[in-house]
Parts: sequence; structure tokens; C-alpha cells
Amino acid sequence: MDLFDFNDNEERAKPLAERMRASTFKDFVGQDHIVGEGSLLRRAIALDRLGSCIFWGPPGCGKTTLANIVAAQTNGEFIKLNAVSSGVADVKKAVERARDNLKMFGKRTYLMLDECHRFNKTQSDSLLPAIEQGTILFIGSTTENPYASMTPAIVSRCRVFEFLPLKTEEIRGALVRALRDKRKGLGETPTRVDEDALDHLASVAGGDLRCAYNALELAVLTTPPQADGVVHVTLSDAEQSIQRKALSYNEDLYYDILSAFCKSLRGSDSNAALYYAFRLIEGGCDPILVFRRLLAHSAEDVGLADPQALVVASAALTAFQNMGAPEGFLPLTEAIVYVCEAEKSNSVVMAKDRAQKDAREARDDDIPKYLRDNSYGSKEMKADSARYKYPHNYGGWVAQQYLPDSLKDRVYYEPSEHGFEKKIKETRARKGMK
Repeated sequence: MDLFDFNDNEERAKPLAERMRASTFKDFVGQDHIVGEGSLLRRAIALDRLGSCIFWGPPGCGKTTLANIVAAQTNGEFIKLNAVSSGVADVKKAVERARDNLKMFGKRTYLMLDECHRFNKTQSDSLLPAIEQGTILFIGSTTENPYASMTPAIVSRCRVFEFLPLKTEEIRGALVRALRDKRKGLGETPTRVDEDALDHLASVAGGDLRCAYNALELAVLTTPPQADGVVHVTLSDAEQSIQRKALSYNEDLYYDILSAFCKSLRGSDSNAALYYAFRLIEGGCDPILVFRRLLAHSAEDVGLADPQALVVASAALTAFQNMGAPEGFLPLTEAIVYVCEAEKSNSVVMAKDRAQKDAREARDDDIPKYLRDNSYGSKEMKADSARYKYPHNYGGWVAQQYLPDSLKDRVYYEPSEHGFEKKIKETRARKGMK
């Protein structure tokens, strides 16, 4: 055995997902909206003109893989850190190295930071000057919304690329290639995977290619060969390897049942909602999906007509997560019945839509001066701040403009006459509020 045998053994010891990781755009799976032919990102990488950016998306959708492709196709040095295990000292060391590369060799340095949303303000501040001055080109990878979870100063200096969950057909195609690939995949093992088994692995992976690869590898490695030496992976094997039962209905019927469940919640028919919920679950649907729709409708269709609906639905989800099935189906049933029987109002979703529209389209952020943060301002600013009316000095409420001038007459939330909202409407009328 020589050195190359050791290297080969080390490579084969890696999980299938790691071995099949794409190294070129040709092998990259999905995300055509980002890396398709002629796309901005692909042109920038080809010309070695990629600036600092953040890759944001769910697990297993190609963020780290694309970062590695960037490293392979650019002339710069590539430094990889993880925000969980790296600190300020690691960042400073990387920046110093990047500065030396730039001064001595005219070479740019890419800093790939996995889980970048985990960087705190101090860590982010240590990185900011290097990004701003172009000493490093930052590539952050995160599963969290960077606009909410990261330091705004970092985000504003990066272009954010949103990755989407992979499509079922994209995952299926990748699994087929892995079965055929003799060098990196499972091609050296004589294997026959049933079509419905492949369909199941691809559909229940939830857009996560890594999850699908892991399940396929487990199924192939743990299924004993038949008499002819061929490993035959059936639907049952696939279900066990990915720990999800195949749906006992086709995709169209699945969406029809889900739609019927949602409309039964909105229509206050607890009998129908319970039937469709358990039809989904008994057919192999993850109960968490049922809870997710229940939570959404408790706010969308019940809302403030009965604020307890969201509380009950949230508590039921927590109980299910703690108890598991089958006991956890009791709080699920209770929550479904509660949401169905509660008073209904869509005022919350209407308010959300109206406010969201103005937030996207209105460009006047001229906040009234007395509402601004004038803690460290000039005398004039502090004088403006003194005009603010502290509601508790007036019994809890006082008439005062809060919206910018251009939006001051906007009304987003309009309480209905149903349930608790009737009381809200009466209170607002008594105060002379819109």
C-alpha cells in the first residue's frame, strides 16, 4: 500500500454528501436564479470580480459548495472560518494575512465565514474595516435572515444572495448521478433502487440535498446484497433510512387535503378540520406541517378576535414536541377545535398587507423629530425631543402623530365587530382614534 492508497481511503471515508460536493458550475445542483448562465454572480466569478457577499438559505442547498467553487475559480487565496469556533483573534490573523498577500503579491483574499449570523458585534466590528477597505472579500454563509440576525454595517457592504430549497427533481437527479458515479459516488456497489424509493427520498428531503445523500448512502450500505450480489433498495428501505413514511396519496391529493384543512379552519368546521388533519398525518405527512398551518391560521383567520387562539396553538406545538406521538395528538386536537370554534377576523392579515405595501413603496422616512433618538443630539434636537408626550402622563394615551407626514392618515389595522376586536373598537372610539 502506498501514499495514494491512504489518500484514496481517506476520501472514501468521507460521507457521500461530501464526496459528491460539486467543484464546478457544471456539477452544481439548482439555484439557477443565482448561478444560471449569464447571471450576475456567475459573470462576476468568471471575471474574478466578485465583491463581498452573503449566501443565505436553508441547509443543504449549496451555499458552502458555491463558496468552494468561488475559491477554485478565482486567483485569490481562500481562508475559511466558522463563526461558532472562531473569535476576534482568528479574524485579525486572517486580515493580517490578507493584507500581506495584497501588499507583497497583489493577491486578493477571500474570507469564507460559515454560520456568519453567529458573529457578535465585537467580532463583526473587527472585520468591518477590512471589508470596507477591500483588504478582504467576505463571503458569509448563513441559514438565518441576515437582515435580522447580522450587524447592519456588515450587511450593507455585502450583496445578499438568497438560496432556495432544492426542487424535488433536482435532488432526484443528483441521487441518480451519485448511484452511477464510480469514483465519488456509489457506482462501485451493484445497486438497484426502485423508482418509488428514489421519489420518496427526493420528495421528503425538504429541499436538503445533504439529507437525501445521507439517506441514500445509509440505505445502500445497510441493505444486504441479494443472491446475485446486487443491493436492492425498496421503498421500505428508503422510508427507514430517511425516517419518514411515504405518503399514501399522490402529490395532487396531498395539496388538496392540505387546502381542505386550511379552509375548514377558516370556515369554523372543527369536524372537517380534524378529519383532514389526521388524514394528512395518517397518510405520512409530518405533524409539524399541520401545526405550522394551524399557527398561521390562528393569526390569519382568528387574529385579535380571539388572541388566545395563537397562544393555544403555540402551546399545543410545544406539548407535541415534548410528548411526541401519539399523546401529542391530544393537544393538537384541542388546538384545532379551539381555532375552529373561535370568533373569526382577518383584520391582522389585512393590516400586515397594508403596512408591508407602504414599507416597500413609501420612501419618506421623515420620522417626527420628537420620536427620534436624541440622546446624544444637539440642543435643538433635545428641544425637539422635549415635545414628545409621554402617554402615561396622560392616563395611558394621548393624541400624537407617530407616522411620517406622508403617511400620517394611513390606517392599517381596522378592528372588526367580532369577539375581542369589538372591545378594541369600542376603546379606540372612546379615545377618538381612527
